[in-house]
Amino acid sequence: MRRSRARGGVGAFSTRTGASLFLCSGAGKLFAGLLLVLVVGTAVGLAVLWPGKDAGASLGSLVADSELGEVRRIESFPCSGFQTDTCRRVDVALLSGPDEDGTATLELGTSAIDPDLSVGDRLRVAAQVAPGGGTTSTYTLVDFERRAPMLWLALAFVALVVVFGRLRGALSLLGLALSLAVVVVFVVPAILEGAAPLAVAIVGSFAIMLATIPLAHGLGPKSVAAMLGSGASLLLTVGLAVLFTSLTNLTGLSSEEATTLQVNDAGVSFQGLLLAGIVIGALGVLDDMTVSQASTVMSLRAANPAQRFGDLYRGGLRVGRDHVSATVNTLVLAYVGAALPVLLIFSSGTVGFLEVLNFEIVAKEIVATLVGSIGLIAAAPITTALAALLVERLPVGGAGGDAPPHVH
Repeated sequence: MRRSRARGGVGAFSTRTGASLFLCSGAGKLFAGLLLVLVVGTAVGLAVLWPGKDAGASLGSLVADSELGEVRRIESFPCSGFQTDTCRRVDVALLSGPDEDGTATLELGTSAIDPDLSVGDRLRVAAQVAPGGGTTSTYTLVDFERRAPMLWLALAFVALVVVFGRLRGALSLLGLALSLAVVVVFVVPAILEGAAPLAVAIVGSFAIMLATIPLAHGLGPKSVAAMLGSGASLLLTVGLAVLFTSLTNLTGLSSEEATTLQVNDAGVSFQGLLLAGIVIGALGVLDDMTVSQASTVMSLRAANPAQRFGDLYRGGLRVGRDHVSATVNTLVLAYVGAALPVLLIFSSGTVGFLEVLNFEIVAKEIVATLVGSIGLIAAAPITTALAALLVERLPVGGAGGDAPPHVH
Protein backbone atom coordinates (compact mmCIF):
# COMPACT_ATOMS: atom_id res chain seq x y z
CA MET A 1 0.00 0.00 0.00
CA ARG A 2 2.81 2.39 0.85
CA ARG A 3 4.43 1.73 -2.54
CA SER A 4 1.15 2.48 -4.30
CA ARG A 5 0.73 5.81 -2.49
CA ALA A 6 4.29 6.81 -3.30
CA ARG A 7 3.76 6.16 -6.97
CA GLY A 8 0.53 8.08 -6.95
CA GLY A 9 2.25 11.02 -5.31
CA VAL A 10 5.04 11.04 -7.83
CA GLY A 11 2.72 11.06 -10.78
CA ALA A 12 0.33 13.55 -9.21
CA PHE A 13 2.62 16.51 -9.64
CA SER A 14 1.70 17.35 -13.21
CA THR A 15 -2.04 16.92 -12.73
CA ARG A 16 -3.23 18.23 -9.36
CA THR A 17 -0.76 19.89 -7.04
CA GLY A 18 2.16 20.59 -9.37
CA ALA A 19 2.05 24.38 -9.37
CA SER A 20 1.81 24.76 -5.60
CA LEU A 21 4.55 22.19 -4.90
CA PHE A 22 6.82 23.63 -7.55
CA LEU A 23 6.51 27.25 -6.41
CA CYS A 24 6.84 26.46 -2.71
CA SER A 25 10.65 26.58 -2.87
CA GLY A 26 13.01 29.42 -3.65
CA ALA A 27 14.67 27.37 -6.39
CA GLY A 28 11.28 26.65 -7.93
CA LYS A 29 10.41 30.34 -8.03
CA LEU A 30 13.80 31.20 -9.52
CA PHE A 31 13.54 28.52 -12.19
CA ALA A 32 9.97 29.53 -13.00
CA GLY A 33 11.16 33.10 -13.48
CA LEU A 34 14.00 31.99 -15.77
CA LEU A 35 11.60 29.86 -17.77
CA LEU A 36 9.20 32.79 -18.10
CA VAL A 37 12.03 34.98 -19.42
CA LEU A 38 12.88 32.26 -21.93
CA VAL A 39 9.26 31.96 -23.07
CA VAL A 40 8.80 35.73 -23.43
CA GLY A 41 12.12 36.10 -25.26
CA THR A 42 11.19 33.33 -27.68
CA ALA A 43 7.76 34.87 -28.29
CA VAL A 44 9.33 38.26 -29.01
CA GLY A 45 11.85 36.64 -31.36
CA LEU A 46 9.07 34.86 -33.24
CA ALA A 47 7.11 38.11 -33.57
CA VAL A 48 10.12 40.07 -34.84
CA LEU A 49 11.44 37.45 -37.25
CA TRP A 50 8.13 35.99 -38.45
CA PRO A 51 8.22 35.90 -42.28
CA GLY A 52 5.73 37.63 -44.56
CA LYS A 53 3.44 35.89 -46.99
CA ASP A 54 5.77 36.39 -49.96
CA ALA A 55 8.94 35.08 -48.31
CA GLY A 56 11.29 33.71 -50.96
CA ALA A 57 9.09 34.88 -53.85
CA SER A 58 11.92 36.94 -55.37
CA LEU A 59 14.11 33.84 -55.54
CA GLY A 60 11.70 31.98 -57.77
CA SER A 61 11.59 28.22 -58.11
CA LEU A 62 14.94 26.43 -58.10
CA VAL A 63 13.31 23.07 -58.83
CA ALA A 64 11.47 22.39 -62.08
CA ASP A 65 7.82 21.37 -61.94
CA SER A 66 7.57 17.70 -62.75
CA GLU A 67 4.87 15.24 -63.75
CA LEU A 68 4.27 11.61 -62.89
CA GLY A 69 5.10 9.01 -65.51
CA GLU A 70 5.46 5.24 -65.81
CA VAL A 71 7.99 3.36 -67.93
CA ARG A 72 6.20 1.32 -70.61
CA ARG A 73 8.99 0.28 -72.99
CA ILE A 74 12.80 0.32 -73.13
CA GLU A 75 14.84 -0.35 -76.26
CA SER A 76 18.57 -0.08 -76.92
CA PHE A 77 20.22 1.67 -79.87
CA PRO A 78 23.77 2.78 -80.79
CA CYS A 79 24.70 6.16 -79.40
CA SER A 80 25.43 8.89 -81.94
CA GLY A 81 28.31 11.34 -81.98
CA PHE A 82 31.44 10.53 -80.01
CA GLN A 83 29.74 8.12 -77.63
CA THR A 84 30.52 4.44 -78.06
CA ASP A 85 28.17 2.99 -75.45
CA THR A 86 24.73 1.69 -76.15
CA CYS A 87 21.94 4.17 -75.41
CA ARG A 88 18.36 3.53 -74.35
CA ARG A 89 15.11 4.91 -75.69
CA VAL A 90 12.52 4.91 -72.90
CA ASP A 91 8.79 5.37 -73.56
CA VAL A 92 7.07 6.90 -70.54
CA ALA A 93 3.29 7.10 -70.15
CA LEU A 94 2.38 10.49 -68.67
CA LEU A 95 0.00 10.13 -65.73
CA SER A 96 -0.40 13.82 -64.84
CA GLY A 97 0.03 17.30 -66.26
CA PRO A 98 -1.14 18.94 -69.49
CA ASP A 99 -0.05 15.95 -71.61
CA GLU A 100 -1.73 13.36 -69.36
CA ASP A 101 -2.51 10.08 -71.16
CA GLY A 102 0.20 10.92 -73.70
CA THR A 103 3.65 9.39 -74.08
CA ALA A 104 7.07 10.98 -73.63
CA THR A 105 10.24 9.49 -75.08
CA LEU A 106 13.48 9.82 -73.14
CA GLU A 107 16.96 9.05 -74.44
CA LEU A 108 19.43 7.88 -71.79
CA GLY A 109 22.93 6.47 -71.74
CA THR A 110 24.13 3.33 -70.01
CA SER A 111 26.95 4.78 -67.91
CA ALA A 112 27.15 4.44 -64.13
CA ILE A 113 25.55 7.86 -63.61
CA ASP A 114 22.46 7.00 -65.65
CA PRO A 115 19.61 5.37 -63.71
CA ASP A 116 18.88 1.68 -64.15
CA LEU A 117 15.25 1.64 -65.31
CA SER A 118 12.78 -1.21 -65.66
CA VAL A 119 9.34 -1.42 -67.21
CA GLY A 120 6.78 -0.36 -64.60
CA ASP A 121 9.07 2.08 -62.78
CA ARG A 122 7.38 5.33 -61.84
CA LEU A 123 9.33 8.49 -62.63
CA ARG A 124 9.14 12.26 -62.35
CA VAL A 125 9.63 13.94 -65.73
CA ALA A 126 9.68 17.63 -66.67
CA ALA A 127 8.78 19.37 -69.90
CA GLN A 128 11.71 21.26 -71.41
CA VAL A 129 11.45 25.04 -71.51
CA ALA A 130 11.09 26.57 -74.97
CA PRO A 131 13.55 29.32 -76.03
CA GLY A 132 10.80 31.95 -75.99
CA GLY A 133 9.33 30.78 -72.69
CA GLY A 134 6.68 28.21 -71.91
CA THR A 135 7.19 24.48 -72.27
CA THR A 136 7.59 22.02 -75.11
CA SER A 137 6.34 18.48 -75.61
CA THR A 138 9.87 17.17 -75.02
CA TYR A 139 10.43 15.73 -71.55
CA THR A 140 13.53 15.01 -69.47
CA LEU A 141 14.01 12.67 -66.55
CA VAL A 142 13.98 14.40 -63.15
CA ASP A 143 14.00 11.53 -60.67
CA PHE A 144 12.24 8.40 -59.52
CA GLU A 145 8.82 8.70 -57.90
CA ARG A 146 9.50 7.42 -54.39
CA ARG A 147 6.82 8.95 -52.18
CA ALA A 148 4.64 5.83 -51.91
CA PRO A 149 7.28 3.60 -50.23
CA MET A 150 8.33 6.55 -48.07
CA LEU A 151 4.72 6.90 -46.94
CA TRP A 152 4.55 3.22 -45.99
CA LEU A 153 7.80 3.56 -44.05
CA ALA A 154 6.45 6.61 -42.22
CA LEU A 155 3.22 4.79 -41.35
CA ALA A 156 5.22 1.84 -39.98
CA PHE A 157 7.27 4.26 -37.86
CA VAL A 158 4.14 5.95 -36.50
CA ALA A 159 2.51 2.61 -35.71
CA LEU A 160 5.56 1.32 -33.84
CA VAL A 161 5.91 4.53 -31.83
CA VAL A 162 2.25 4.43 -30.80
CA VAL A 163 2.24 0.68 -30.01
CA PHE A 164 5.43 0.87 -27.98
CA GLY A 165 5.03 4.31 -26.40
CA ARG A 166 1.23 4.43 -26.16
CA LEU A 167 0.08 7.87 -25.00
CA ARG A 168 3.65 9.07 -24.45
CA GLY A 169 4.53 7.87 -27.94
CA ALA A 170 1.54 9.62 -29.49
CA LEU A 171 2.50 12.85 -27.74
CA SER A 172 6.08 12.52 -28.99
CA LEU A 173 4.75 12.21 -32.54
CA LEU A 174 2.73 15.36 -32.01
CA GLY A 175 5.91 17.03 -30.79
CA LEU A 176 7.72 15.84 -33.91
CA ALA A 177 4.97 17.34 -36.06
CA LEU A 178 5.31 20.65 -34.20
CA SER A 179 9.09 20.62 -34.70
CA LEU A 180 8.71 20.09 -38.43
CA ALA A 181 6.03 22.79 -38.56
CA VAL A 182 8.37 25.31 -36.91
CA VAL A 183 11.08 24.53 -39.46
CA VAL A 184 8.76 24.64 -42.49
CA VAL A 185 6.51 27.54 -41.45
CA PHE A 186 9.04 29.75 -39.64
CA VAL A 187 12.72 28.84 -40.07
CA VAL A 188 12.90 28.29 -43.84
CA PRO A 189 10.66 31.22 -44.91
CA ALA A 190 12.35 33.61 -42.47
CA ILE A 191 15.81 32.76 -43.84
CA LEU A 192 14.57 33.12 -47.42
CA GLU A 193 13.16 36.53 -46.52
CA GLY A 194 16.63 37.69 -45.51
CA ALA A 195 16.63 37.29 -41.72
CA ALA A 196 19.91 36.28 -40.07
CA PRO A 197 19.97 32.44 -40.24
CA LEU A 198 21.63 32.06 -36.84
CA ALA A 199 19.06 34.26 -35.09
CA VAL A 200 16.23 32.38 -36.80
CA ALA A 201 17.75 29.03 -35.80
CA ILE A 202 18.13 30.08 -32.15
CA VAL A 203 14.56 31.35 -31.89
CA GLY A 204 13.21 28.35 -33.79
CA SER A 205 15.16 25.92 -31.60
CA PHE A 206 13.87 27.51 -28.40
CA ALA A 207 10.32 27.42 -29.78
CA ILE A 208 10.67 23.72 -30.61
CA MET A 209 12.14 22.96 -27.18
CA LEU A 210 9.48 24.91 -25.27
CA ALA A 211 6.69 23.19 -27.17
CA THR A 212 7.88 19.59 -27.41
CA ILE A 213 9.33 18.88 -23.95
CA PRO A 214 6.19 19.85 -21.96
CA LEU A 215 4.00 18.15 -24.54
CA ALA A 216 5.78 14.81 -24.14
CA HIS A 217 6.61 15.00 -20.42
CA GLY A 218 4.15 17.43 -18.84
CA LEU A 219 4.97 20.76 -17.20
CA GLY A 220 6.66 19.73 -13.96
CA PRO A 221 10.10 19.96 -12.33
CA LYS A 222 11.51 17.42 -14.77
CA SER A 223 10.44 19.44 -17.81
CA VAL A 224 11.52 22.75 -16.27
CA ALA A 225 15.00 21.41 -15.48
CA ALA A 226 15.25 19.84 -18.94
CA MET A 227 14.20 23.03 -20.71
CA LEU A 228 16.60 25.23 -18.74
CA GLY A 229 19.40 22.69 -19.21
CA SER A 230 18.69 22.51 -22.94
CA GLY A 231 18.61 26.29 -23.18
CA ALA A 232 21.95 26.75 -21.40
CA SER A 233 23.61 23.97 -23.41
CA LEU A 234 22.20 25.31 -26.67
CA LEU A 235 23.61 28.78 -25.98
CA LEU A 236 26.99 27.20 -25.23
CA THR A 237 26.76 25.32 -28.53
CA VAL A 238 25.93 28.54 -30.37
CA GLY A 239 28.93 30.30 -28.86
CA LEU A 240 31.31 27.48 -29.77
CA ALA A 241 29.87 27.21 -33.28
CA VAL A 242 30.33 30.93 -33.93
CA LEU A 243 33.86 30.91 -32.51
CA PHE A 244 35.19 27.89 -34.37
CA THR A 245 33.39 28.63 -37.62
CA SER A 246 35.25 31.94 -37.59
CA LEU A 247 38.60 30.46 -36.49
CA THR A 248 38.47 27.77 -39.18
CA ASN A 249 37.27 30.24 -41.85
CA LEU A 250 34.30 28.10 -42.86
CA THR A 251 32.28 29.86 -45.57
CA GLY A 252 29.32 27.50 -45.91
CA LEU A 253 29.83 27.38 -49.70
CA SER A 254 31.27 23.88 -49.99
CA SER A 255 27.99 22.13 -50.81
CA GLU A 256 26.28 21.94 -54.17
CA GLU A 257 23.05 23.25 -52.64
CA ALA A 258 24.77 26.37 -51.31
CA THR A 259 26.29 27.01 -54.74
CA THR A 260 22.83 26.77 -56.31
CA LEU A 261 21.48 29.35 -53.87
CA GLN A 262 24.46 31.62 -54.54
CA VAL A 263 24.07 31.42 -58.32
CA ASN A 264 20.38 32.29 -58.01
CA ASP A 265 21.17 35.30 -55.80
CA ALA A 266 19.22 34.03 -52.81
CA GLY A 267 20.60 36.77 -50.53
CA VAL A 268 21.35 34.21 -47.83
CA SER A 269 24.32 34.35 -45.46
CA PHE A 270 25.93 30.99 -46.15
CA GLN A 271 28.11 31.03 -43.07
CA GLY A 272 24.98 31.84 -41.07
CA LEU A 273 23.20 28.98 -42.80
CA LEU A 274 26.01 26.64 -41.75
CA LEU A 275 25.72 27.85 -38.15
CA ALA A 276 21.94 27.42 -38.23
CA GLY A 277 22.36 23.83 -39.34
CA ILE A 278 24.77 23.11 -36.49
CA VAL A 279 22.39 24.62 -33.92
CA ILE A 280 19.25 22.84 -35.11
CA GLY A 281 21.15 19.57 -35.53
CA ALA A 282 22.41 19.75 -31.95
CA LEU A 283 18.97 20.44 -30.46
CA GLY A 284 17.64 16.90 -30.85
CA VAL A 285 20.44 15.20 -28.95
CA LEU A 286 20.44 17.95 -26.31
CA ASP A 287 16.74 17.42 -25.58
CA ASP A 288 17.29 13.68 -25.28
CA MET A 289 20.16 14.20 -22.85
CA THR A 290 18.49 16.81 -20.67
CA VAL A 291 15.17 14.99 -20.31
CA SER A 292 16.98 11.76 -19.42
CA GLN A 293 19.17 13.47 -16.82
CA ALA A 294 16.26 15.31 -15.23
CA SER A 295 14.23 12.09 -15.15
CA THR A 296 17.13 10.26 -13.50
CA VAL A 297 17.39 12.83 -10.71
CA MET A 298 13.63 12.76 -10.13
CA SER A 299 13.67 8.97 -9.88
CA LEU A 300 16.61 9.02 -7.44
CA ARG A 301 14.78 11.53 -5.27
CA ALA A 302 11.57 9.48 -5.33
CA ALA A 303 13.45 6.28 -4.45
CA ASN A 304 15.31 7.87 -1.51
CA PRO A 305 13.81 11.11 -0.16
CA ALA A 306 16.75 11.52 2.24
CA GLN A 307 19.18 12.29 -0.59
CA ARG A 308 20.38 15.87 -0.79
CA PHE A 309 21.90 17.88 -3.62
CA GLY A 310 25.32 16.22 -3.60
CA ASP A 311 23.90 12.69 -3.56
CA LEU A 312 21.42 13.47 -6.33
CA TYR A 313 24.08 15.17 -8.44
CA ARG A 314 26.59 12.34 -8.15
CA GLY A 315 23.96 9.68 -8.77
CA GLY A 316 22.64 11.51 -11.81
CA LEU A 317 26.12 11.97 -13.26
CA ARG A 318 26.83 8.24 -13.00
CA VAL A 319 23.97 7.65 -15.41
CA GLY A 320 24.92 10.72 -17.43
CA ARG A 321 28.41 9.42 -18.19
CA ASP A 322 26.98 6.28 -19.79
CA HIS A 323 24.48 8.37 -21.70
CA VAL A 324 27.16 10.78 -22.93
CA SER A 325 29.48 8.04 -24.19
CA ALA A 326 26.69 6.35 -26.16
CA THR A 327 25.16 9.54 -27.56
CA VAL A 328 28.47 11.12 -28.60
CA ASN A 329 29.27 7.95 -30.53
CA THR A 330 25.86 8.16 -32.21
CA LEU A 331 26.39 11.81 -33.10
CA VAL A 332 29.87 11.23 -34.55
CA LEU A 333 28.77 8.24 -36.61
CA ALA A 334 25.80 10.20 -37.97
CA TYR A 335 28.10 12.92 -39.28
CA VAL A 336 30.64 10.38 -40.60
CA GLY A 337 27.86 8.60 -42.45
CA ALA A 338 26.74 11.86 -44.04
CA ALA A 339 30.30 12.69 -45.14
CA LEU A 340 31.29 9.16 -46.24
CA PRO A 341 31.05 9.76 -50.03
CA VAL A 342 33.19 12.88 -49.66
CA LEU A 343 35.79 10.99 -47.63
CA LEU A 344 35.93 8.30 -50.32
CA ILE A 345 36.47 10.89 -53.05
CA PHE A 346 39.31 12.68 -51.30
CA SER A 347 40.94 9.53 -49.94
CA SER A 348 41.04 7.79 -53.33
CA GLY A 349 43.89 9.97 -54.62
CA THR A 350 47.36 10.81 -53.40
CA VAL A 351 46.23 13.53 -51.00
CA GLY A 352 47.24 12.83 -47.39
CA PHE A 353 44.61 12.16 -44.74
CA LEU A 354 45.45 15.29 -42.75
CA GLU A 355 45.11 17.38 -45.90
CA VAL A 356 41.73 15.80 -46.57
CA LEU A 357 40.58 16.98 -43.15
CA ASN A 358 41.47 20.54 -44.17
CA PHE A 359 38.99 20.66 -47.06
CA GLU A 360 35.94 22.68 -46.02
CA ILE A 361 33.43 20.04 -47.04
CA VAL A 362 35.07 17.71 -44.48
CA ALA A 363 36.10 20.35 -41.95
CA LYS A 364 32.55 21.63 -41.53
CA GLU A 365 31.38 18.15 -40.51
CA ILE A 366 34.24 17.87 -38.02
CA VAL A 367 33.46 21.26 -36.49
CA ALA A 368 29.73 20.45 -36.32
CA THR A 369 30.44 17.09 -34.68
CA LEU A 370 32.84 18.42 -32.07
CA VAL A 371 30.77 21.50 -31.24
CA GLY A 372 27.61 19.40 -30.90
CA SER A 373 29.44 16.83 -28.78
CA ILE A 374 30.84 19.47 -26.41
CA GLY A 375 27.36 20.94 -25.99
CA LEU A 376 26.02 17.44 -25.35
CA ILE A 377 28.66 16.69 -22.72
CA ALA A 378 28.01 20.02 -20.99
CA ALA A 379 24.28 19.31 -20.93
CA ALA A 380 24.74 16.37 -18.54
CA PRO A 381 26.25 18.21 -15.52
CA ILE A 382 24.23 21.38 -16.19
CA THR A 383 20.87 19.63 -16.25
CA THR A 384 21.76 17.27 -13.42
CA ALA A 385 22.71 20.21 -11.20
CA LEU A 386 19.55 22.14 -12.10
CA ALA A 387 17.31 19.13 -11.46
CA ALA A 388 19.02 18.28 -8.15
CA LEU A 389 18.80 21.87 -6.96
CA LEU A 390 15.15 22.05 -7.94
CA VAL A 391 13.88 18.85 -6.32
CA GLU A 392 16.09 18.83 -3.23
CA ARG A 393 13.56 20.80 -1.17
CA LEU A 394 10.40 19.54 -2.84
CA PRO A 395 8.15 16.98 -1.14
CA VAL A 396 8.60 13.53 -2.64
CA GLY A 397 5.16 13.73 -4.25
CA GLY A 398 6.27 16.83 -6.13
CA ALA A 399 9.42 15.41 -7.58
CA GLY A 400 7.71 14.49 -10.79
CA GLY A 401 9.72 11.32 -11.24
CA ASP A 402 6.96 9.60 -13.16
CA ALA A 403 9.26 7.87 -15.59
CA PRO A 404 12.34 5.75 -15.13
CA PRO A 405 15.65 7.09 -16.32
CA HIS A 406 16.52 6.62 -19.95
CA VAL A 407 19.94 5.17 -20.59
CA HIS A 408 21.39 4.11 -23.95
